[in-house]
Amino acid sequence: MKTKLVGLKEYRLNLTALTKEMACNKYRIIVLNKNKPIFEVSPISENLFEMEKLKKEVSKARKEYKKGNFVSEEEVLKSSTDEL
Repeated sequence: MKTKLVGLKEYRLNLTALTKEMACNKYRIIVLNKNKPIFEVSPISENLFEMEKLKKEVSKARKEYKKGNFVSEEEVLKSSTDEL
């Protein structure tokens, strides 16, 4: 993956254009402050983004389960047959 070095001021002023360009051309940006790297911005794939969302949902569901907030399989089956 290609890398582009950008100063902090330039990054702030051109944030939208730089991130669109980065996503289209598949390269990462390293932002510098006084010629020292302070952070990196890189594109994320749709698959990775979906996986991160799924991990968050599973974590939330586990917390709810531990609190006792869940519906049993029998309740789900009963409600689905009641609707028919």
